Amino acid sequence: MSVHTLYKSEEGKKKIHTFYESYLELFQADFDRVYVQTRFGKTHTLVTGPADGQPVFILQGGNCINPMTLSWFSGLLGKYRIYAPDTIGHPGFSAETRISAKENSFALWISDLMDHFNVEKSAFIGPSYGGGIILRLAAYMPEKIACSVLVAPAGLKLGSKMKMIQKILLPMIGFKILSAPSHLQKIADVMSCNSMKEIDKSIIGEIFTHVNLEQEMPKLTEKSELLDYTSPTMVIVGKEDIFFPAHKVVERAKAIIPNLITTLTYEMGHFPSEDFLKKMNQEIKQFLDVNYG
Repeated sequence: MSVHTLYKSEEGKKKIHTFYESYLELFQADFDRVYVQTRFGKTHTLVTGPADGQPVFILQGGNCINPMTLSWFSGLLGKYRIYAPDTIGHPGFSAETRISAKENSFALWISDLMDHFNVEKSAFIGPSYGGGIILRLAAYMPEKIACSVLVAPAGLKLGSKMKMIQKILLPMIGFKILSAPSHLQKIADVMSCNSMKEIDKSIIGEIFTHVNLEQEMPKLTEKSELLDYTSPTMVIVGKEDIFFPAHKVVERAKAIIPNLITTLTYEMGHFPSEDFLKKMNQEIKQFLDVNYG
């Protein structure tokens, strides 16, 4: 555990927080905003849904803001009691303490959150980095997970490093040096198969500019770590995902996740289009109806 200067300036921090607030206004839901003191520092958590609803923890993607990836699951809001924490050490309102996703720290962090909200066991949904965090919880505290949905998850298999350098890193360097919209557009198009929303593209640009990015990916999960994890699991992937390609992730998931109920592969990138989000929400609802009761 280490305390980083997450933001490059106070001005940049304010810009990211302003985007966060603007994004929340796009939801057709009211959120309670709860600060939970964990062993790693305070964690800002968005809470919505009926107080007696079944709990669902939705973990954000890495190097973005919580409402951005929470919006992917808008179709689930209203039925379940949703807990959506700002990942500690990532952009948002939680502590800037950065903890490792290669051991048990994130499992302990989630455990602290669950204890605060008096939740013994919950469904979990995690896109990207958030999926990697769920796999850390599955490795160290599998009894906490009733079922899980991993969307374009980290923690299983990585894509080509050469492609990531060519199509993400080099344009990012160009954007940082020149502030050229064309470089940011290239990144957005690769990440989303040309379907990224303007607000998401703008936020990513601001994060590239004002945030010291988390460069450490969650640990690639080993089969031996999941021997005690028997909860129903769904994996959703994109054929064009440059970070976590569908064929590699699905192959690995089938090899190491004991109770893998279903895998879904869409013709999408790392960021789903609106059409794929609608399909995804329908499939997740059906999965939860069958496996979470």
